[in-house]
Amino acid sequence: MAKIRVLTIDDSALMRQVLAELLSKDPGIEVIGSAPDPYVAREKIKALNPDVLTLDVEMPKMDGLTFLEKLMRGRPTPVIMVSSLTEAGCQTTLRALELGAVDFITKPKIDLREGMDQVAQDLIGKIKAAATASVRPTMASSSGTARPVALNSAMIKTTDMIIAIGSSTGGTEAVKDVLQVLPPNTPPILITQHMPERFTKTWADRMNQLCRISVKEAEDGDSVLPGHALVAPGNYHMTLVRSGARYSVRINQNEPVNRHRPSVDVMFDSVAQYAGGNAVGVILTGMGGDGAKGLLRMKEAGAYTIAQDEASCVVFGMPKEAIKLGAADAVRPLGDIAAAILTHVTRA
Repeated sequence: MAKIRVLTIDDSALMRQVLAELLSKDPGIEVIGSAPDPYVAREKIKALNPDVLTLDVEMPKMDGLTFLEKLMRGRPTPVIMVSSLTEAGCQTTLRALELGAVDFITKPKIDLREGMDQVAQDLIGKIKAAATASVRPTMASSSGTARPVALNSAMIKTTDMIIAIGSSTGGTEAVKDVLQVLPPNTPPILITQHMPERFTKTWADRMNQLCRISVKEAEDGDSVLPGHALVAPGNYHMTLVRSGARYSVRINQNEPVNRHRPSVDVMFDSVAQYAGGNAVGVILTGMGGDGAKGLLRMKEAGAYTIAQDEASCVVFGMPKEAIKLGAADAVRPLGDIAAAILTHVTRA
C-alpha cells in the first residue's frame, strides 16, 4: 500500500523538524519535504505532488490563509492547518476551514517537542483522513447568503420536537450549510462537533452571525428552545435532560467516548432517552464512527434519522458507519438535509 506523501509548510525550522520526526514514525506516512514559506511551498508542490499539506497560519512573505485560498482555487489539495489557541488563532482557523482546509491541530503553548508528542496520534489520524478527503475548488469568499428552504415555515410544529446534529471532519462547514437555510421558528437544535475548547465558542458566535436562528455555545442548564441551537463546548459532553415539559442541557467532563469529548454518541443517546420519537437525528461528515450507534438508538426510540451521503461528505466515516448499522432512515446530499428535516417536522 502506497504511503501518504506529506509536505510541511512552516516558517519555524524547529516545527518542521518536529513534524517530520513525528510523522515519519508512522509506517503509512512519508514526509517528502518541507518549506519555510508559501513561495518555496508552491514550487515544491509542483515538483513533489504531495497527498497532504500541513500549513502554518502565520508566515513571512504570504500568510497561510492567502496561500490556502490560492491553492484551493488552482490546485485543491488536502490541508491540515497548524493553529494557535488564541482568539485570533481560532478566528483564522475557522476561516481556513471555510476556504477548504480539511482539519487543524493546535500548536502547544509551551514546550514544542513535548506538546507535539501529545498530539502526534491525533495529527497522524487527521492526515490519514485528509488523504481520503473529498477536496473541491472553493470560491474566493464565503458570502453567508444561503437561500432559505422553500417550505411553509408556518406549518412547523415546534412542540417537544428536538433536532440533534453530530459531525466531525468537514463538519464546521456542513453544519453551517444546514443551519443557514433554516427558518427562525425551527425546533430546538443540539449540535456536537468535534472541536477543541475555545474553538467551539468562536464557531458558535460565527454561526449566530450567519443564521436566522440563534446559535450559542451551550452552558450547563441552558433551556432548549425553538429557534435556538446549542453547541457542545470543546472538551465537554452535552446531554439532553427533561423536567416535566421543559428540556434543558447538562454539560459534563465524564470520560471521553470513542476517544472524543464532546461525543456525538453521548448526545444522541440522551436525545433517544428523553425525546424518543419526538426527535430528528442527523449525522454529517466526519472521521471515525462516533455517533453511529447513538443514531441507531435514536431510530430504535422512534426518531427520524438522516445520514449525509458519500458524494457530499469531506470524509465519509461517521455517516458510513451509521448507514452500515442500519441507523439511517434516509441518506441525503448535504444540500437536501435541511429540507428533509423540515419536511419531517411539518408532518410530525
